[in-house]
Amino acid sequence: MEQHVPSRPGGPGRSLRVAVVLLVAVSGGVEAVSFLALDKVFAGVMTSNLALLGMAAGRSQAAGARAALLALGGFATGLLAVALLTRRCAAHADRWPGRVVLVLGADALLLAAGALAWGAAGGTPDPTTRDALQCGAALVMGSQSAAMVAAGRAAAPTTYLTGTLATFITRGVGTGRPGVWVPLRLAGLIAGAALSAGLLERARAWAALPPFLLTLAAVAAACVPLLRPGPPASDTR
Repeated sequence: MEQHVPSRPGGPGRSLRVAVVLLVAVSGGVEAVSFLALDKVFAGVMTSNLALLGMAAGRSQAAGARAALLALGGFATGLLAVALLTRRCAAHADRWPGRVVLVLGADALLLAAGALAWGAAGGTPDPTTRDALQCGAALVMGSQSAAMVAAGRAAAPTTYLTGTLATFITRGVGTGRPGVWVPLRLAGLIAGAALSAGLLERARAWAALPPFLLTLAAVAAACVPLLRPGPPASDTR
């Protein structure tokens, strides 16, 4: 459930909330490249991809169905891999488990590889590379989603924000106690998408770089609570 109250002792601190905003911006950038420059499907919004798959099937568009299946398969692979890796992680209220931070670091490496491939192709990759980038982008979004689930109450959704928006309006604005972090997440999504979309128009070869840099910044922010003095944390129950 979304929380719309200020940070308190024992809850996620500012650095983790900033990390979540940065990861949402990553999602926006990845979605911009995926939808606008790859195969007109989303890397992290599987509800929409299921609808796109149905529309492609109804119109007998094999290419559209294939793109949706690539995204669905990549996302599911990322989810499954991270779910297995983090299944014994203990969720903490004030920090992310070490394995969650490691997963995000691995995501940064995958995004770096994707940005290099994209840049090497001048922003116009061949069909085989496009398929690999599409599947890889969805895999990273699935990985990120599973990592946030493993982080528990110290995190929040970063790849799908419809429920976040609905909860904010009904339980935040509706009760007269709106918080600032949900609007910042929504703004982060817009900003990340706008940045990569703008680069697609003006400097296409660099359009895949912002998600990588934003992920690095998110990892750095997530490490702040782990570096504070305190009792040793355990990733296992």
